[in-house]
Amino acid sequence: MWTGYDTVIDVRAPAEFAEDHLPGAISLPVLDDAERARVGTIYKQESPFKARKIGAALVARNAAQHIESSLLGQDGGWRPLVYCWRGGQRSNSFAIILRQIGWRVDVLDGGYRRYRRAIVDAFYGAALPFRLIRLDGNTGTAKTELLHLLAGRGVQVVDLEGLAGHRGSILGARAGGQPSQKAFESALFAALQALDPSRPVIVEAESSRIGALRIPPAMWKAMIAAPRVVVEAQVPARAAYLAWAYADLLAEPEALMELLNGLKQLVGGDRVAHWQALASAHAWEQLAGELVTHHYDPAYARARERDDAPIAARVQAMGLGDADLPKLADRLAETFAEVVAR
Repeated sequence: MWTGYDTVIDVRAPAEFAEDHLPGAISLPVLDDAERARVGTIYKQESPFKARKIGAALVARNAAQHIESSLLGQDGGWRPLVYCWRGGQRSNSFAIILRQIGWRVDVLDGGYRRYRRAIVDAFYGAALPFRLIRLDGNTGTAKTELLHLLAGRGVQVVDLEGLAGHRGSILGARAGGQPSQKAFESALFAALQALDPSRPVIVEAESSRIGALRIPPAMWKAMIAAPRVVVEAQVPARAAYLAWAYADLLAEPEALMELLNGLKQLVGGDRVAHWQALASAHAWEQLAGELVTHHYDPAYARARERDDAPIAARVQAMGLGDADLPKLADRLAETFAEVVAR
């Protein structure tokens, strides 16, 4: 739909682009947010003809600025794809100007709306055409890092937490926040498009939500039916790993204190106060160990009571340090190959 072009240009307003856009697209809006709202109001309340005149003037002015600021370096062979909401006036107006310069411009038929429909069809209207295997394990067993190591060993993986911008727990927020639901689905769609459906795909075991985002239905149905390979490790090793992996959060003690407050209904105010005291004392590994023992492991146990998918294998981690994880990834790669061969 959009491959084979030198540049994909989204000419929609910045707010539209921020919510979601085609993978790799750049934003060159022909109407900014305020201009789009103004033209739309004139169209509805005064006259479509007047709206088109004002819109044309604004588009021409903004197009000139984009050419001068962003496109002057492109040579004569440059081939861009331009799109707006539905392949209508905004994208065609910009494309006409670029064609007059001599560039080979195409407009995406159906625009972003067509692209979004393809994602909705894939995730909400059809079964996922992949065989999934879940990498399971309690909090602190380095599952996300192991996914990346597995990818380096030729295993097909999808890092759902990376795509969602969240580590999947109450303390899992990342700097920069999460994308929109649509942007998350776009990123997931692009990740799956790059994989071979004839080969299995490894994903981390998750709940149906990662932070504020929902795993789309087709993906979730495939996940809950997928067999599990469980990584097991002792609490001290997990606590040490968590203290390292959550260093960004530990560096923001006020934010950590507020997040810990969110656990009061689950574990009680006294225990949360104790954990906040550990945080104030920078007793990170002790804090992580107690969170694992008194919050995360019980929560995982309750979730697994509702998980009917089979456990295909268990892999015991001897440690979770820098020297341990590559060896653990090797063992997991062998285990996944054995599971697939069964």
